[in-house]
Amino acid sequence: MNRQLIRSYILLVAVAILLFTVPVAFTLTSQLRDDTKQSVLREANTMALLLGGRDRISCEALSEVAKAYDKETAGTVQVTPTSDCVPDLPAPSSDPALDLAVHQNRETTDWGSDFVWGKRLTVTVPAEGDAAVRIVYSTSDMTTRLWQIWGFRAALAVLVLAAAAAIGAYAARRITAPLRELNAMASKFSDGDLTARSPVTGPPETQTLARTLNQGAERLDTLVDSQRIFVADASHQLRTPLTALRLSLDNIADGVDDEFVREDVEQATAEVVRMSRLVNGLLVLARAEAKVSAAEPLLLRDIVAERLAVWRPAADERGVTIAWTGVDDGRLLVLASPGHLDQVLDNVLSNALEVSPDGATITVAYEARGDEILLTVRDEGPGMSDAEKSRAFDRFWRGQGLTGRSGSGLGLAVVKQLVTDDGGTVALADAPGGGLVVRIGLRGAPKAGG
Repeated sequence: MNRQLIRSYILLVAVAILLFTVPVAFTLTSQLRDDTKQSVLREANTMALLLGGRDRISCEALSEVAKAYDKETAGTVQVTPTSDCVPDLPAPSSDPALDLAVHQNRETTDWGSDFVWGKRLTVTVPAEGDAAVRIVYSTSDMTTRLWQIWGFRAALAVLVLAAAAAIGAYAARRITAPLRELNAMASKFSDGDLTARSPVTGPPETQTLARTLNQGAERLDTLVDSQRIFVADASHQLRTPLTALRLSLDNIADGVDDEFVREDVEQATAEVVRMSRLVNGLLVLARAEAKVSAAEPLLLRDIVAERLAVWRPAADERGVTIAWTGVDDGRLLVLASPGHLDQVLDNVLSNALEVSPDGATITVAYEARGDEILLTVRDEGPGMSDAEKSRAFDRFWRGQGLTGRSGSGLGLAVVKQLVTDDGGTVALADAPGGGLVVRIGLRGAPKAGG
């Protein structure tokens, strides 16, 4: 917007210069042309009167005036010789202009060009006795003066436009300052800072907009607080009875000898466990959608190392190897909300471990690609079809290739929500040789100490 305002201001000033300066330059050019023409005509007519006198004194005066004119101006005087007065001056060459002056008593002016003027101005005026005086006037001085007229105004226009650009930039920054404040507030909102507010400054329109946004922010902050309270209450109200129900089922299973009853109790216990996981997934997803924390620079290596250390014991029980190929200097930073990347890795590793056959390898890798850091988790499971990959991030959807049936169908939905909230991307791709690759694009941050 600043550039548009500056361009508009410069365009307005340029139009003003064009409307006022250019006509003045044309007027001065026309005045220079007319003044020169009148001056040369006046001198030529004076010499024509002397030539028409035909006496010795007039002829001598004509010679002296013509020689002085040749010496002091850019013009050269030429006269037709007569029987009564033959001054020591060059004679003009015969041409239509000379014929008009001698035979039709008409003066002529020839600028040598239809555009402004040529190299010389030729003025031919008649004198008595079928004679004529011609002045050939060089226009070099006029051309120099013309360049001065237009050059000065062009330089002045450039200076004025430069000043207009500077003033326009200052004015644009002043005008758009309230909008920048609103944009800064919106940026903080996108990073999860719901306490951000915009100062009410600027013209009435932006003040009204700032007040409206601030009121909306207050309302949104209140709603998020209400949701946070609801999540906490739901966590307490749902987890407690589920835990009690599971303990009761375990006690029943311990005290029952009937194998059929024990099998039913174990099935019920498995359903309670699945319901507990579903509740935990819903709570995680609700917290992710609340997005109450702002993204900050985090060391990727530390987060990955910590989560892999947590999941390796479970992988070892299955004979699954977790390999890590993302070694760096320890200064690679990503922009993420605290705890988000931990949950993302937990969900992705949990899914990868569930679909991996015994003896398989899960490979975790990351690399910097400009301003983005690509984190990948590759498994050697059955993979997914294109149709399955298109639905994998839907809530409660579970693929057919899972080896177990204890998942809630919320893991990848949580992953997408958390990664998207932090300004990243997540996608699924086929792994070379079989399996699935989860590609997570994270925003990079300046290296620590860099």
